[in-house]
Amino acid sequence: MIGQMELLPPPVHADLKAPLRDYWLAREAQHVKDVYAGVRIQKLPEDLRMYEHLLWVSATDTVIELGTNHGGSALWFRDRLATMVSYGRISAPMVITVDLDHTKAHRAIGEPPGVSFVTGSVTDPGLPERVAALVRPDARCLVIEDTLHTYETTRAALDGFARFVPEGGFFVVEDGIVDVPDLRPDKDHLGTGVLPAVDDFLLSPAGQGFRARPDLERYGLTCFPGGFLERHTA
Repeated sequence: MIGQMELLPPPVHADLKAPLRDYWLAREAQHVKDVYAGVRIQKLPEDLRMYEHLLWVSATDTVIELGTNHGGSALWFRDRLATMVSYGRISAPMVITVDLDHTKAHRAIGEPPGVSFVTGSVTDPGLPERVAALVRPDARCLVIEDTLHTYETTRAALDGFARFVPEGGFFVVEDGIVDVPDLRPDKDHLGTGVLPAVDDFLLSPAGQGFRARPDLERYGLTCFPGGFLERHTA
């Protein structure tokens, strides 16, 4: 049986005499080992805190998560939405989580109430309609892209799922750090195209309804540089 302390991520020590990038790399390595409710979640606490703000200010009641992995973030979003229900901010919460294979998630979290699993590829043009069948017509959705972090998958996610975001709602493209040399673990490794896909989407007809919100990167550390997008209000 795993001891409770073993569920904690490894510690990170800030050496004030060391370069800031050394601290960032230690945090980046730590976050992929972090957990929620005993399940791997792999998100920085600073990014989770910003998600809490976005859920509240946009009155999100439905989270569409593209990329399930172990399922820790699906649980986290489900529980945040439940808290918002308790405050009377929303009703009828739902988390829809999408991945090619949910074996790891089912092993880790089973099929918890409040979480719907959709199996498929984000590059499948029929996937958005399958998700749409689960979404209420009046739902206020937050969409999260956390799949392979390539140009192809990022652009497919934006083109296929931006339609679910209401006015004043958000689409968050995760892990743009892969395209920032000073942020990715191997700064000599070529980027994979996440940020170019975001830039091209914002220049497209569908992307004209969105604006980048770099001001939301406000906790000093984020794995999502350039990834916070808001749909314009009329």
